[in-house]
Amino acid sequence: MNVKLRLIVMNFFQFFIWGAWLLTIGAYWFQNKQWSGSEFGIIFSTMGISAIFMPALTGIIADRFINAEKLYGVLHILGALSLFSLPLVDDPVTFFWVMLVNMIFYMPTLSLSITVAYSALKSAGRDVVKDYPPIRIWGTIGFIAALWTVSLSENETSSNQFYIAGAIAVALGLYAFTLPKCPPLWTKTGSKSMVDVMGLNAFTLFRQSKFAVFFLFSLFLGAALQLTNAYGDTFLHDFKNVPAYANTVAVRYPAIIMSISQISETLFILAIPFFLRRFGIKYVMLFSMLAWVLRFGLFAYGNPADGLWMIIMSCIIYGMAFDFFNISGSLFVETQTEPRIRASAQGLFMMMVNGFGALFGSFASGYIIEHFYTLPDQTKDWTGIWTAFAAYALVLAIIFPFVFRYKHNAAVIKAIQH
Repeated sequence: MNVKLRLIVMNFFQFFIWGAWLLTIGAYWFQNKQWSGSEFGIIFSTMGISAIFMPALTGIIADRFINAEKLYGVLHILGALSLFSLPLVDDPVTFFWVMLVNMIFYMPTLSLSITVAYSALKSAGRDVVKDYPPIRIWGTIGFIAALWTVSLSENETSSNQFYIAGAIAVALGLYAFTLPKCPPLWTKTGSKSMVDVMGLNAFTLFRQSKFAVFFLFSLFLGAALQLTNAYGDTFLHDFKNVPAYANTVAVRYPAIIMSISQISETLFILAIPFFLRRFGIKYVMLFSMLAWVLRFGLFAYGNPADGLWMIIMSCIIYGMAFDFFNISGSLFVETQTEPRIRASAQGLFMMMVNGFGALFGSFASGYIIEHFYTLPDQTKDWTGIWTAFAAYALVLAIIFPFVFRYKHNAAVIKAIQH
């Protein structure tokens, strides 16, 4: 099996695990357990809490001590054990702690999967900017496959979604030990500085203005991603309480409708090399912010009947919103940093997006929805919610071009062309 095919398998199962529950856990929480919205916001914060320290920590470990693919495999197997435990939980507090353990194991695998892929491709003489996007597509396909599996088996509100995810996590954990070897590349420099001794060299990237602003806006965009992950599926589920929409396809199979977002991702992933070559990371990220404005704005005025086209358009636009900052961002980090800090630099990017960004998105959205957009009968003003989120993304899009002064340079162009 050639290296690209082996990485395709890895990416497929990496995101199948997440797709099996990420967009449907809200339905399980509200429709099955009937737990509160404020508590749900705290549950989603587990991704942010774990991603604040785990991707950076495991990145340092992979750069200095342990093969990245072995660490990746161990984390998936440990994550599977926590997934198998979730269905046994009957109170939100315990659910929070078990989910936090699961996220401690899962979140660093996102950046480690990128590290393994980039390392394997470069060892095989491949160009990461050209060859990685077609490989990463299969992660999105895995996410879609998981959504459809859970939805068509009618497990969107069932605990079975966690058993499905756990079984795949075990399989991927074992498979990881067969992946191309990705040994640590760190070499001793003779420096006795605390930064060097503790392996915190990636954090010195914040000294460069281009990275400081890039990471800050990655945090803000990570918050936007958290909003759509946390509330998209339950937004569609809520339409079942409106008689005119109760039997529409979007209400009966919301996860399948939401999977259009991931289908769209596969198209925009392939477009990344062209857009990076033509416009550079600054404008690619700006396009992402404008896409988030449309993503939320179309949700605000869509419905499962005559407004279904708005929901579908929102899902299509999601592909640009997600790919143009998440995947392009990881490629930007790869082309602008040294190979010896590859894992820790990717971990740092993941920390800002899925750590601080997710945490900010979870707590802020939970508070705002609970205090400003929850009606006396406990129903939610979804038009107001999505409009507020669209305004947030618009403010980012207005500010970003004026503060991110990095100019598209020859390093990225050369990487794409060769």
